[in-house]
Amino acid sequence: MIDSQRVLIIGGGFSGLAAAIMLAKAGHVALLIERSPHWTMDGAGISIGGPSLRALGRIGVLDAFFDHGAGGDDQSVRTPDGREIGRFRTPRIAASDRPGTGAIMRPVLGQILVDEMLASGAAARLGTTVSGLVDDGNGVDVTFSDGSIGRFDVVVGADGLASSTRALLFPDAPKPEFSGQGAWRAVVPRPPEITSTVIWVGAPAKVGVNPISADEMYVFVNEPKATNDRVGDDELLPRLRALLDPLTDPVMAGVKAALDEDSLVLYRPMDNLLLPLPWHRGRVVLIGDAAHATTPHLAAGAGLGLEDAIVLAEELDAHDSVDAAMTAFERRRFERCRMVVENSARLGVLESERGRQDEFVALQTDSYRLLAEPV
Repeated sequence: MIDSQRVLIIGGGFSGLAAAIMLAKAGHVALLIERSPHWTMDGAGISIGGPSLRALGRIGVLDAFFDHGAGGDDQSVRTPDGREIGRFRTPRIAASDRPGTGAIMRPVLGQILVDEMLASGAAARLGTTVSGLVDDGNGVDVTFSDGSIGRFDVVVGADGLASSTRALLFPDAPKPEFSGQGAWRAVVPRPPEITSTVIWVGAPAKVGVNPISADEMYVFVNEPKATNDRVGDDELLPRLRALLDPLTDPVMAGVKAALDEDSLVLYRPMDNLLLPLPWHRGRVVLIGDAAHATTPHLAAGAGLGLEDAIVLAEELDAHDSVDAAMTAFERRRFERCRMVVENSARLGVLESERGRQDEFVALQTDSYRLLAEPV
């Protein structure tokens, strides 16, 4: 077991916050730095699958998640006109008394994790980045953006898809790749009949809704796109409406009627990245999207980052050297993350090209089975 370490976590997203929580609870002196001067996360809703709910339970925030979000035990699949063609029960992986899946506003989940991080004893510095890392084998000297310098035993790069830590560690690392789909998100009022996830298939774009609170739900659209073109703010609402037009289900008619100039509508290209091993160099390690970014087809991207934080803390506790802990962390995480990134990418291709439905269902089912296994 490694004695208490001074650990720097770079990045205040879900994986960075989870790492600060788990490391502080394990007895390490954790400092998290975040580029933004405020605790703010953009985004609309996020779907959280059963394995990710299990991770939130390990971190200690599952009750808070359901206090502020929503959950359900099944998923309905419909044709564009509203005819149900499938309904799937989601197993209760996190706890027998908790729904199998959930959804919440991204900023709300971010604040839940911030509150837990501050309660754990971890420290935080906002408006701060790293401009240099020097690992001498016994520790890491870190130069911060304000010119100050700190020395740490371990540095965790949790700074997302465009990770500057990854660029410092592995300048020749592969770059994120555009998947051929764009992700649309919007928040609208939730009608009483929508109590869990509903997905519409058969239109040019896959569309779904998921409750995020007692009175709201978020709309998600996976749009096939040949090129990664920019979408201007003035295009967001009309382009989303056009994607929803082929759906005549009365529920979707209500969604379209609710969308107006005041609605929160967001668009992001779907990118993916799988960094080959190693994910660490010396005493610096990458977690979350900095090492493995996935498209949302398995609702597992955020959960993988949460799991990274849990496993990293466990391996630091189980080994006598930082290098041994980092190597064990990578071995536990790589195949699981590879499966999610690659299978999600394939699911996206099948969606975009309207591939064989039996292949899609089989791959999705197998992926969920693997995700349900112990981490």
